[in-house]
Amino acid sequence: MSLKFNPQQEKSRLEELTHRILDQARHVGADACEVAASASVGLEVQARLGRSEKLEMTRDQSLSVTIFVGESRGSATTTDLSDLALQDTVDAALAIAKVTAPDPSAVLASNDQIIHDVPDLQLDHPWEISTEQAIDLAIEVEAAGRDEDPRITNSEGGCVSSTRGVSIHATSEGLMVSQPTSIHGMSCMLLAEDGESRERSYAYTQSRRSDQLMPPEAVGREAAQKTIARLNPRKCQTAETPVLFIPETASGLLSSFASAIGGVALYRKSSYLLDRLGTQVFPQWVTLEENPLLPCAIGSSAYDADGLPTRKQAFVTDGLLSSYVLSLYSANRLGLQTTHNAGGVRNLLLKGTKSFEELVSDMGRGLIVTELMGQGVNLVNGDYSRGASGFWIENGEISYPVHEVTVASNLDRMFRDDLRAVGSDLDFRRSISSGSMLFEKMMVAGS
Repeated sequence: MSLKFNPQQEKSRLEELTHRILDQARHVGADACEVAASASVGLEVQARLGRSEKLEMTRDQSLSVTIFVGESRGSATTTDLSDLALQDTVDAALAIAKVTAPDPSAVLASNDQIIHDVPDLQLDHPWEISTEQAIDLAIEVEAAGRDEDPRITNSEGGCVSSTRGVSIHATSEGLMVSQPTSIHGMSCMLLAEDGESRERSYAYTQSRRSDQLMPPEAVGREAAQKTIARLNPRKCQTAETPVLFIPETASGLLSSFASAIGGVALYRKSSYLLDRLGTQVFPQWVTLEENPLLPCAIGSSAYDADGLPTRKQAFVTDGLLSSYVLSLYSANRLGLQTTHNAGGVRNLLLKGTKSFEELVSDMGRGLIVTELMGQGVNLVNGDYSRGASGFWIENGEISYPVHEVTVASNLDRMFRDDLRAVGSDLDFRRSISSGSMLFEKMMVAGS
C-alpha cells in the first residue's frame, strides 16, 4: 500500500491519548470513564473499460469518550485529536451525563471480568501493493469478466481495496487492549444484454490476507457468468413450494435469527423468541455456534465491545435454543449473565453435509433465491416477506432465471419445522457464515 502504516506506532500514540483522557475524566469529577480510539489507512482503486477511473486514499482516526456520573452516562466523539479537541470531547460527554436519566444497567465491566491477556489472532496482514499495481489488478479483474462472453456489453468496473487499522479500548476499571486488523478485497460488476433483456451482477473476494483472495481472473469470470445467467428472467407461478437459499442469502436469515436472540430485542420485548430458552427452534440435527477466536477470520476478535474475553459457544444445541446473545448492558436489563457478545456474534457458523448440487437435486422443483430485496422481516412475530430473484428448478435442474417474485413465511416455522437440509458450501467472506439452506415450503408469489 502506498500509504505507510505502522500499527505499533499508532497503538503507542493512541494509548498515550487514551491515558490522558482517563486522567482528564478523573480530574473533572467522572465516577468512571470508557475510551475507544482507532486509526486506519485505506486504498481503493476502480478501473472501468480498461482505464483507471477512481483512486482514493484515506487516513482516518476517531476517539469516543463515555463519562459516568453516578448511574448516568454521556458520550461524545471526535476525529480531531488535538489537545483542545480532546478536552472539549471530555467536557461534552460530562455535560451529557449530567442531564441524562440514571440507568443502573449501564456499568463498566469490572477488573476481574475484563480481558488481560489478548491472544494474537493474526488479524493484521499488510498487502505490499502500490497504487500502480492495484490499478493494473483492477483492470485485469474487469478484463477477465468482459472477455468471458460477448453478451457482456458494459461494466461498472473492477475494484481493488486494502485497509489496515488499529483500535484501542480502555476503561477506568483497568482495561487497556488493542487490536490491529487488515481487510483486502477485489470485486467486479458487469452488465449483459440479450435482445431486450439487460441484467447486471457482481462477484467479489475478501480476506484479511491478500494471498487468500481469489485470483483476479476468477473474480471477473464469476461476475460475467452470474450476469449472463440472469438474462431473460421470468416470473414464476404463485405457489407454495420448496425454496433454496444460497450461502449469500442464507447468511441473512441467520443474521435475523441472531437479532431475534439478541439482548436489545429481548429487553424491548420485540422478539418472537422471547422466553424461548430451552425450547426447540431448529431441527434436532442443528447446532449453531460461534468461534470468535479463529485465526485470520473476518469476524474474529479476542474481546467484545465490553472488553470481555470472547469464547467459542453454542446458541442452538441439538435444535434447542441454549443461549441468548447478550452484552453486559442487555444482561443487566434482563437479570441474566452476559454471554460476552457486546457488538454481536462473531464467526457464527451453520454447516451441513450436502453439496449445493445435492440440495438442488433433492429439491426437485422450486426456487433458488440468489438475491433479496426490501426489509420485510418482522422480528416481533417472525413474519418474513422479501422481494427475491433467482432460478426456477424443474426435475432437479435449473430451468430458467426468475425475477420480481416475493418469498414469504414465518422465521419460527421456517427454522423449526421447514428446514430440510443445510449445505457444506460455506461462505467465509462475512462474520455470519452458512451453507445453503433448503426449506420444505414457502409461499412464492409471482405472476
